[in-house]
Amino acid sequence: MKVTEALKTRISTRAFKPDPVSEAVVREILDVARWAPSGGNVQPWRVIAVAGAEKDALIDLAKANLPGDEGDRPIYPADLWEPHRSRRFKVGEDMYAILGIPRDNKMARLMHMARNFEFFGAPCALFFVIDTRMGHGQWAHLGMFMQSIALAALERGVASCMQEAWARMRTPLHAHFALGDTEMIYCGMALGYADDAAPINTLRSDRAAVDEIAVLRGFES
Repeated sequence: MKVTEALKTRISTRAFKPDPVSEAVVREILDVARWAPSGGNVQPWRVIAVAGAEKDALIDLAKANLPGDEGDRPIYPADLWEPHRSRRFKVGEDMYAILGIPRDNKMARLMHMARNFEFFGAPCALFFVIDTRMGHGQWAHLGMFMQSIALAALERGVASCMQEAWARMRTPLHAHFALGDTEMIYCGMALGYADDAAPINTLRSDRAAVDEIAVLRGFES
């Protein structure tokens, strides 16, 4: 699979088959992704991979702690501004339209959101750990590592969903994983084989055109 194809076909998969992902495949994905770039080669990441009973324990942990709390590092800024607010709103509405959940059915929407904490049925999940003493640059590097994992997984037929929702469980996850005093969970990632028959996996989010996000200067036509 070429890089361009992988970038254009990777999605946030929200319905998985129960088929397990082997430890060997997970190790292979991580072995490739560890070559992701980081400033000064700091490599400011650590990964905890879970499956089986370990994954099930985290589902129980989340159920016991819902709705959770984002703490002092919220997933989105307060009062998100345009055009970002409209982009976020649209992808949410597109998702619920595919699911057939109207806007006034708050309970059904909340129940679907809670599926995050069941990893959308994925057999495997990753959690990303970063040291709170790291700066904003290192957070960007962690993102590059996560993207590398998602693309390396896709090359091997393994789908993924980056799950910022697990930020709401940082406090209980910190205790569960016995993290160090300065360590924190950034987010989770579901890994598994996509259920292609599930309507939700037909969702494709829009992207702004190049001329909307970029200014090109000094080029000869």
